[in-house]
Amino acid sequence: MRTRTLINTTLLTLALGLAVPACAAAVTSPSGGGATAPGPGGSTGTGGTTPPVSSSQSASTSQAQANWRYQGIHPTIQRARCFAVGKTQCAKKQQLEVQATGELVFNGHNFARVRVYFPRAGAVSARVDPLSSPLRPTRHGWVTTVPLDAASGKIYLQNPRGARSHPYGPITVLAAPITVDAVQPAPGNSAFDGEGMWIWYLSASDGGNLAAIAAQAKQAGISTLFIKSGDGTSFWSQFSPTLVQALHALGLRVCGWQYVYGADPAGEAAVGAQAVADGADCLVIDAEAEYAGNYYGAQTYLNALRAAIGPSYPLGLTSFPYVNYHESEPYSVFLGPNGAQFNLPQIYWKDIGTSPDDAYTQTYLENRIYGRPIVPVGQSFGGAPAADITRFRQLVAAYGAFGFSWWSWQAASPSEWAALEAPVTPGTNIAIPTAWPALVEGSTGDQVVWMQEHLAAAYPTTPTSGTFDVTTQANLEAFQTAHGIPPSGVTDAATWTALLALNPVVPTYPPPPPPPPSGSTGSSGSTGSSGSTGSSGSSGSSGGIGP
Repeated sequence: MRTRTLINTTLLTLALGLAVPACAAAVTSPSGGGATAPGPGGSTGTGGTTPPVSSSQSASTSQAQANWRYQGIHPTIQRARCFAVGKTQCAKKQQLEVQATGELVFNGHNFARVRVYFPRAGAVSARVDPLSSPLRPTRHGWVTTVPLDAASGKIYLQNPRGARSHPYGPITVLAAPITVDAVQPAPGNSAFDGEGMWIWYLSASDGGNLAAIAAQAKQAGISTLFIKSGDGTSFWSQFSPTLVQALHALGLRVCGWQYVYGADPAGEAAVGAQAVADGADCLVIDAEAEYAGNYYGAQTYLNALRAAIGPSYPLGLTSFPYVNYHESEPYSVFLGPNGAQFNLPQIYWKDIGTSPDDAYTQTYLENRIYGRPIVPVGQSFGGAPAADITRFRQLVAAYGAFGFSWWSWQAASPSEWAALEAPVTPGTNIAIPTAWPALVEGSTGDQVVWMQEHLAAAYPTTPTSGTFDVTTQANLEAFQTAHGIPPSGVTDAATWTALLALNPVVPTYPPPPPPPPSGSTGSSGSTGSSGSTGSSGSSGSSGGIGP
């Protein structure tokens, strides 16, 4: 945990891709064949849909269009199968079944820049007002995401020149899975419930005397201690099974916390897993400026950590409170699927330079979209006034937080401890904000990433770039219209509520490119000729810049 001045950061451009365990459910086309799906070396389709064929067109026009559809090299479907992604499932049945927002994997030929056309709900075939989704290369083959509004029936492929495949299917499109966080512990059953206190150095907290720590914690109503267990890839020996067992015997819950940097995310995950193995009741990831823009590192860390500790182990994230001030911090990864179930923003109002009310309001407004319980960390250091500490405690109760904590044991002064221990009455004049982050075309940052991941579940052409572009705006307005919301292109409360009911389409982030080799050193200059004063030698040429 570090106290920092809030800094505006730049946004990393994100890359797309998905890779999760597959389940088999396929139908082979009548033409047979079993070509292996190409590797991830093709182009991804872009652009819109081709206008559908009207039933009122003449036979000659229909024949001409039919000839045009199959001109040149056209895509061919040999086989399609269901691929489970997120919470979607695949059934092992003779007829191909797939849930909306799930994936179809295709075998065949000529897939570059191809789109898959589905019947729209309420239409009789994919030729009437069809929905389309790009076919893209991934590690598990050429795939497309089934649009949220797709219906059962036959599908076809089409490239930008208009060349189509033969119809394939029929396939059965089932309703998208209901968004339920199966690994979210219920309030009252986790170490994040109640009041907690953070310990950086155990030896600097009542001299490391566990009995004294337990006595003071009881007096202040503290039930959970967050004790530092690691820094990057270094495990801290102050956290041990012996420590955990001793504090448990004294009636306290014990969580580990780890400051992470992102240079070796898999190594950091191993350190976090060690604290869990030592008996920690929960683990908190402290990810701050070093992880800015490192979406690949965050995803790698969480994948490795969850593989070691399981999907239901209580995990928290603590970071900057104002998401919109830190646009490139990967909150959407750390708090997204497979991530932390609890959000512990550091609301250090005095360091920020504002009041507890204003700091809490903005933190709540900026963090609520991630859908994780907000378990705030308050300021009990740096001369925080007793009245502010009392007000923060009142805000916690008014906002309905089932847990909160303080930074930190060793930094709290006697007056700050006295404020923590004093009785508190319900606060007055507390207004809970009802607004949501209003993103518009041109907005950037992680909140845009999170919005795009959900919008892509309904409109797969939506990029997850973190930039609210014209495609995102068009898809958002279409989504709003489909849900009876005025198509403003702005993410208001009704739009966020509808979006967050969908399963986010989570990209698989690629590793950053390696740094270029450094240039060669320039040659030395020649020595000046001798004379009465000696003229100076010429300078050597500078080395070239590496590629």
